[in-house]
Amino acid sequence: MVYLIKISIMKKVIVGMFVKVFMLTIICNNLFGQTQQAISNSKLKLFWSEEFNVDGRPDPKNWSYDIGNGPDGWGNQELEYYTDRNENSYVDKGILKINVIKEEYNGRSYTSARLKTQGKFKFTYGRVEVRAKMPAEVGTWPAAWMLAEQFGKVPWPDCGEIDIVEHRGAEINKIVSAFHYPERHGGNCNANNTMISNATTEFHIYRMDWDEKEIKVYVDDKLFHSVQNSPNMPYNHDFHLLLNMAIGGGFGGPVDPNFRSSTYEVDYIRVYK
Repeated sequence: MVYLIKISIMKKVIVGMFVKVFMLTIICNNLFGQTQQAISNSKLKLFWSEEFNVDGRPDPKNWSYDIGNGPDGWGNQELEYYTDRNENSYVDKGILKINVIKEEYNGRSYTSARLKTQGKFKFTYGRVEVRAKMPAEVGTWPAAWMLAEQFGKVPWPDCGEIDIVEHRGAEINKIVSAFHYPERHGGNCNANNTMISNATTEFHIYRMDWDEKEIKVYVDDKLFHSVQNSPNMPYNHDFHLLLNMAIGGGFGGPVDPNFRSSTYEVDYIRVYK
């Protein structure tokens, strides 16, 4: 009996030691990961930023506009007509505001804005941070995304597309990221999503880390989507940035019949290398 008790005690001691070693390993791995991330972050330097510090029209040195409704609603059956009017995009107290307005304009029933840095700023590899607050109205489809600088000369999806963040007013707090490339695009794109709190009432940081091996997408430092990069992928050349808010279409879905207007707010965009 005493012998059995001693064996039982030894088993408990051994199990306890294994548990402690296991927990210590987890802690060390976490600390190592945090240290590596801190080292990685410390190497990054601000390469370009748009802080939206000047009220009024978005800085023309950084931004131009897509105008109109595009072929087949920009390929997505979107309902809006994009303009460069101040009513649809302006900076107010350090915040870019993109407004969808229900109004009859050039044959469409809604107006909005789609801003881009094409021809003004481009880059290959790095980190992008977008601090933004999403609209809540059903039918809205705000996004922060990227297209190849050669878009227009190289056809889509061969040129590549990176959707850092998309949000549907019909699914509040569901954050979507997607990659479009020849093998996966449109309705078959490489997409994933995650749920957060207060996407429409608070600002959150949407981030993309991009290098020659992988592209990772985060919200508030939480990784939720990635894709492996390689010489065979269209993600090894210059891209430009886009900010827009669509309404309706294949992703935005049906619009609330009582819709009048909605605002997508962006505090800043920063690019690090």
